[in-house]
Amino acid sequence: MDTDLLTRIPTLDAILDAHAGALGDDFAGYRHHTYRVVNFCAAFSTRDPARLEVMAFAAAFHDLGIWTARTFDYLPPSMALADAHLRLVGLPEHVPEVTAMIEAHHKVSAAAGPASWLVEPFRRADWIDVTFGLRGFGLPRPFIARVRRQWPDAGFHWRLVQLSARRLVTHPLRPLPMFRR
Repeated sequence: MDTDLLTRIPTLDAILDAHAGALGDDFAGYRHHTYRVVNFCAAFSTRDPARLEVMAFAAAFHDLGIWTARTFDYLPPSMALADAHLRLVGLPEHVPEVTAMIEAHHKVSAAAGPASWLVEPFRRADWIDVTFGLRGFGLPRPFIARVRRQWPDAGFHWRLVQLSARRLVTHPLRPLPMFRR
């Protein structure tokens, strides 16, 4: 495992900057979350530049629908944003893989299927971050701690708690629509 941290990912930064208005005060927290996810995903899979681009696309868009569509049922709008962006920049061949990564990132069980070689590491990476590293999937604890120090929470997890509580009140029978089995 390459333990050098990824601290500058131009594709990720450009997409997030383009959506800074929608993210508002949550910009730093979401940006840090996406960098943590890419670092964890790369540790599980590859640091090949072409594959890092795919990870950057998925990370940028995976939760973005929360802010752009103003919904906690955000997987469909997040996938639609990724699809539109990839087509706009002339990379439609990445749509199936990136949307699969977004759709499966909250699966409780392991991801399977044709793109699972990158979908599963992305799913694990997001789980590591959301659980503060309690679910580490075998990544060394010191590495997880280094990533979290480099990219501190900046209120991201507290925002998720707030959004979850709001959703529970308004949709008590389906409070967490993004989770998959």
